[in-house]
Amino acid sequence: MKYIIVGLGNFGASLAQKLTALDNEVIGVDKNMDKVDYFKEKITHTIRMDATDEIEVSDLPLDETDVVVIAIGEDQGENIMTTALFKNLGVKELITRAMNPLHKKVLQAIGVDKIVHPEAEIAERWSNKLHFKNILDSFELNEDFSIVQIELPEKFAGKTLKELDLRKKHNLLILTTIKKNEDNNDSENEDKVSENEREDKIRGILDPTEKLKEKEILVIFGKNSDINTFIDKKTSKD
Repeated sequence: MKYIIVGLGNFGASLAQKLTALDNEVIGVDKNMDKVDYFKEKITHTIRMDATDEIEVSDLPLDETDVVVIAIGEDQGENIMTTALFKNLGVKELITRAMNPLHKKVLQAIGVDKIVHPEAEIAERWSNKLHFKNILDSFELNEDFSIVQIELPEKFAGKTLKELDLRKKHNLLILTTIKKNEDNNDSENEDKVSENEREDKIRGILDPTEKLKEKEILVIFGKNSDINTFIDKKTSKD
């Protein structure tokens, strides 16, 4: 996949390097020439650019880019201006870094697809979320193995772990499943809902003969390469 990461601070640079290491094409953009030079051997491409300048930004290969991440953190005004510009240019998917609740509300008003809180979510998790299609969350154990959460494929609903036999077929282990508590995800009522009510339901250790249910989330352990292959194929008819 192809990514543009705007802002090569700690979060943006780390994310850009990890996505590059996962064999994605990444364009790292920053107005600081020292950063552009420093990361030019570590990221697929680096460009010195004022990302608030519409003429300069229009020269980027936006139509060919799958995801744009605005990782600017020090200057919230610049972050918002850059986000609005990329949004107006109609990029396929826009992800922006938010520094506080008010900043988040402004980004939501602009219509940002996803909002990142890098102080709470490390770049490794976001690189996996972006690289592995349809991944909901991940925890990288080392450079080879991860634990990931993915939506249960429709064709898996009503089947047992024994019937699926992911360990034999895909070299993956289903650790458990999670039922999302969708009733309490309304942002308007968020303050009225207790932490216990907001928690998702984890089923614990699964019986191999227990049937999986629709809209559950699979928690899977395995090699990153096997996870990626499985996710790529999970909607196939095989």
